[in-house]
Amino acid sequence: MRLDTPEGTFDPTRRSIAGSLFFMGYASAALASCASPVTTPSDDLIVEDVYIPGAGGYQLPAYVARPRGQGRRPAVIVVNEIFGIHDYIKDVCRRFAREGYVAIAPDYFDRAGDPAPLTDFAQIRAIVATAGNEQVMGDTQGAVTWLGRQNFVRANSIGITGFCWGGTVVWMAAARFAEIKAGVAWYGRLVRPAPGAWGAEEDRPWPYDIAALIHAPVLGLYAENDSGIPLESVDNMRAALSAADNPTNSQIIVYPGVQHGFHADYRQSYNAEAAADGWARCLAWFRQHGVG
Repeated sequence: MRLDTPEGTFDPTRRSIAGSLFFMGYASAALASCASPVTTPSDDLIVEDVYIPGAGGYQLPAYVARPRGQGRRPAVIVVNEIFGIHDYIKDVCRRFAREGYVAIAPDYFDRAGDPAPLTDFAQIRAIVATAGNEQVMGDTQGAVTWLGRQNFVRANSIGITGFCWGGTVVWMAAARFAEIKAGVAWYGRLVRPAPGAWGAEEDRPWPYDIAALIHAPVLGLYAENDSGIPLESVDNMRAALSAADNPTNSQIIVYPGVQHGFHADYRQSYNAEAAADGWARCLAWFRQHGVG
């Protein structure tokens, strides 16, 4: 049985249904039986759970990883996939922390539940659907505000990155928040889904619709063989960015021969070469644009 979702196409029979203690913290619905997830150690880091001011005054939990030691650091907001704040997202935060960043991953789905342990995509979809664009933007503002209040953050050096669902959030945030200096969007949807498709029910703008408003340079990292993001939409987004009155020098790179989720090391779609290249480009992009 194959399932089409915003995170690509999955075959549940190709992952370990029972799982193991090693994989307990990963997204159950997407875990591949052959996965060997990267585990970044937390020694010499400060790792903590905090609360940030979310949309509507909600106290939103968030995961933070940062280097030990005094001094102000650049910061990166890490936006999750549809599976929430599971171990892969936390590990990405620790990877940034080891590069000298304060990394924060807001739990955008906390109001409705935790999709990470679920295997039923209908249940996951119901949770994700509760996080509308305006609520997500309000929660992202909360992360920006929280970072600006910390004595270990350089408030004029904030970036944002995200994966799939979170990749779309990156594009939207780059048009909304002046405090965000740069973004890196990993295979985030760019155009409105077709009628009846997942996500189409919300009446909201998508990255293509607000391309002319994007003020922070965004690096888009996309897959040639993405079943949910046709290359036509990537080409249309490139054209919209080029046509903007004040182009931000945003760029979109398409990796040939890879699938959606190529950076996610717990999935069947993981591609080590593309993931490593994308990560190097991500770090270079942030440093090039004042987040570093």
